[in-house]
Amino acid sequence: MPVARKSSIPILVYHQISEAPPKGAPFRGLYVAPAAFARQMAMLKLLGYQGVSMSELLPYLRGEKTGKVVGITFDDGYLNNLTHALPVLQRQGFSATCYAVSNLLGQTNSWDRDIGIAQVPLMNAGQLRQWVAGGQEVGSHTQNHARLLQCDAPTALAEMTQDKAALEALLGAPVQHFCYPYGEYAPEHVAMAQQAGFQTVTTTRRGRSVVQGGLMELPRVPVVRSTSLPVFWLKVATAYEDRKRA
Repeated sequence: MPVARKSSIPILVYHQISEAPPKGAPFRGLYVAPAAFARQMAMLKLLGYQGVSMSELLPYLRGEKTGKVVGITFDDGYLNNLTHALPVLQRQGFSATCYAVSNLLGQTNSWDRDIGIAQVPLMNAGQLRQWVAGGQEVGSHTQNHARLLQCDAPTALAEMTQDKAALEALLGAPVQHFCYPYGEYAPEHVAMAQQAGFQTVTTTRRGRSVVQGGLMELPRVPVVRSTSLPVFWLKVATAYEDRKRA
């Protein structure tokens, strides 16, 4: 008898919800225009999907619940996630997880400065609380947007545990989900994330997440400036992203 294939769930990854900088700007693809984001969320709703945070997604990933769900994540904690994405998420009744960098709250994406990416505001403490008060979730992205592969073991673990502790103290709520900055990590960092107490960890590896698979190296589905609505549908509803897996 053929073995039944396990079902898959897409976890979308966004960065900035904002108009893109002029043509030629580095990493221009990481911007999704507010109107495009609104159309994408409306399409999910129209197709019968529920957009959910990582905490809400967890029972589906474990196989404890079934349904048409899509994980929604935002990396880095940009202020434009609050101003442009939150109203759209609320309109559709969706939740999402935003991975924040605790030592840079209220500052800018300084880790991008050397490669010429425009500096834009990150949410400050009060704005991060507004995000949560708006029905959304915060995850950890290390204290300093660290390149874990360039950190010694004690520093890498501290980047995870201290970011988690700082965000929990700030929000008065558990921070149970982590995302590897730059998508860079090694097997020891997977073990550190488990040691730190995270329930899920997302990566930049492309593909949908397999139900009842590992939770510490979850692939995601990138949504970028050039993602048209037909391609967005392909990414969510088909094996399109699975074929893009490195």
